[in-house]
Amino acid sequence: MVFSSPLFIFLYLPLTLVGYYVVPALTAGRRRRITYAWRGVWLFAVNLVFYAWGEPLYVFLMLASITFNYVLGLSIEKSSGKRGKKLLLIVCIAANMGALGYFKYAGLFLTTLGFPAMQLTLPIGISFYTFQAMSYPIDVYRGKVPAQRNYVKFGTFVSLFPQLIAGPIVRYTEVAKQLDSRGHSVSKFSDGAVRFTLGLSKKVLLANNVGAMWSWYSTQPADNISALGAWLGIAAFTLQIYFDFSGYSDMAIGLGKMIGFEFPENFNYPYIADSVTEFWRRWHITLSKWFRDYVYIPLGGNRKGGARLALNLLIVWCLTGFWHGASWNFLLWGLYYAILLFAEKTFLLNALGKLPKFVGHIYTLALVMLGWTLFAIEDFAALGGYLPAMFGAGAAIDGAALYWLRNYAVTFIIAAAACTPLPSLIAVKLGGKVPPLLKICAKPAAILSALCLCTASLINSAYNPFLYFRF
Repeated sequence: MVFSSPLFIFLYLPLTLVGYYVVPALTAGRRRRITYAWRGVWLFAVNLVFYAWGEPLYVFLMLASITFNYVLGLSIEKSSGKRGKKLLLIVCIAANMGALGYFKYAGLFLTTLGFPAMQLTLPIGISFYTFQAMSYPIDVYRGKVPAQRNYVKFGTFVSLFPQLIAGPIVRYTEVAKQLDSRGHSVSKFSDGAVRFTLGLSKKVLLANNVGAMWSWYSTQPADNISALGAWLGIAAFTLQIYFDFSGYSDMAIGLGKMIGFEFPENFNYPYIADSVTEFWRRWHITLSKWFRDYVYIPLGGNRKGGARLALNLLIVWCLTGFWHGASWNFLLWGLYYAILLFAEKTFLLNALGKLPKFVGHIYTLALVMLGWTLFAIEDFAALGGYLPAMFGAGAAIDGAALYWLRNYAVTFIIAAAACTPLPSLIAVKLGGKVPPLLKICAKPAAILSALCLCTASLINSAYNPFLYFRF
């Protein structure tokens, strides 16, 4: 895919950055603040080129989304009465969700009802940029932000290439001031380059490697999979999806820093959580907050009793499940988490609080891995075979499982450690003992080495999926 292709790393990205810093910023306004007028035009243009690289036709769909939400934000602000504002808000939600539903879910519902499938290609990142664009008129309606009158600035917000196709989901309120003025420095650019390379390494060196194991297990008949093999396979997917998605988020945040933007964090070591509730505070943070602020709290949250709490969680998690993909297994995955979170909010969290922390970690990781099984296997027949295999329906151990375990043990250990703050803590501790001159040289050398390793891996390997591009 684009972000992890050598062509992007060594051609498109350098040209984009060079162009961004060559284009002069214009100084204007009574307060003498820097307005990035021409840089904004440049960014908007390269954003569209970036998206058109993968979606030459659907770039017009994204432009239609930008234009619609831009006009709607202005219309909501100008509307004088509450009734008119509310009507425009309903139009906003209906149109945005209608477009998303048509392109993403129409085929699923038609085939489920027995009609011929629609031959529509899913636009890359439509779930991300639709939620991002839709949050803007909602926040204008709520009075949290004034409407943006500059079309290029709003278009740049929706289409920012670093996080356009797989997040993090950035709200207009978080970057409104940065669209007018943002800080640039050598240290900020350097931090961004380091973060980008770290994300690329997580994706290419870790996610792709462990993903190869899951790729093999996901194609095997259930009769051929032992209990050990089934758990190894889903453990591989558990690591793959984390390094794949958090790696992309790191690349997006890093690239944002390189052009002066500060994007919200999207992951905070989710696999060290000691409850499912905590896991969802640490995993895909921007999506969880989006559903919390725009769906869960407006529905009443947990303030209206147990029955209403159950209903609100059911609605939020059905939507969350379907947001992830046009397949019924995602709805099942959402229902699974609605039940778990309701149980934790009503009684389980209190019970877990009385137990040693390691019990909570084991409980959470086991339930999350079961959840990833529902998430990863879209075919219900295959799912119905894989789940029993995990719990001993077949052999306990087989030769294939021992082969994968023997050959991937070191990779698993490295990946498991990288899911925790341990590498950062070790780096900080060792950093205090390294001579200053060596420290100055070591960091660039390490980053350059990692970039070379990633490039070599990308050139030599045909296996390079980005799991969240389909969402």
